Amino acid sequence: MVKKIRNIALIGGTHGNEMTGVYLIKKFQKYPHLIERSSLKILTFLANPRAIEARQRYIETDLNRCFSREALDEPETFFYEQILAKNIDQKIRDHQTDLIIDLHSTTSQMGLTIIICDGHPFHFQLVAYLTSLNPNIKVLRYRYAQENLLLRSLTELGFAIEVGAVAQGVLDAALFQQTEQLIYHLLDGLEKYNQGDDFNGCKSLTLYQVIERIDYPRTGEDITAMIHPDLQFKDYHPLHPGDPLFVTFEGETIHYQGDCTVYPVFINEAAYYEKGIAMCFTEKQEIIL
Repeated sequence: MVKKIRNIALIGGTHGNEMTGVYLIKKFQKYPHLIERSSLKILTFLANPRAIEARQRYIETDLNRCFSREALDEPETFFYEQILAKNIDQKIRDHQTDLIIDLHSTTSQMGLTIIICDGHPFHFQLVAYLTSLNPNIKVLRYRYAQENLLLRSLTELGFAIEVGAVAQGVLDAALFQQTEQLIYHLLDGLEKYNQGDDFNGCKSLTLYQVIERIDYPRTGEDITAMIHPDLQFKDYHPLHPGDPLFVTFEGETIHYQGDCTVYPVFINEAAYYEKGIAMCFTEKQEIIL
């Protein structure tokens, strides 16, 4: 059983061109009563001010890859985002933060997605409660070797809210409002938890477990194929063996050669071209709580 959740960090602008989180934080800072809850102390801040001003994902390096303990303890730090990460880490510790909520958006058709890294029972219980309120919410469990680089890894309890599809540097009113409502439900749920509620007794949870990250076909650094039109904007849809996966610039279809059905996410995410990720394959799981 997790102790009561008292101190929360609600963060936007970890990537400076993801406007949903940026403007939600600005709204909450202008109207703090919207997120006030009697048992919660909520710290709101914009993570990367210079990138936000420039409407860029980052200035020198991806801030959301700067939070390993080794990097934070490194005395020789040169990049702007590395220095910023140290300042954020100190701010999180000074607040004695129990839970981090990091707001992101994506160019992929992810709808409302909550991303967790680990299998902490509290995470499962909380997101099951939220999906019971809004069945359109998807839960993505994204574990990989370098997950400790992420901002949300600064506390034991931390997750991201990822919404899309929305272009970089653009606000989408519907997604903004849906994300805002999700945050209110989340804070209400934490308030109930602190009062002894068991998240309505949710007994199961559907989640999507990332099992593989897929790059575009390449020759050297150049991609040689695109996401197939039949797959574009089909995040969380089943991809069966033999289904179209990529199409070359010459028009040749490359088919999925796996031996089981997967559910791709982050399909054709603009920011992932530089990371060598065309999509992530997931398997659909039912978790009994």
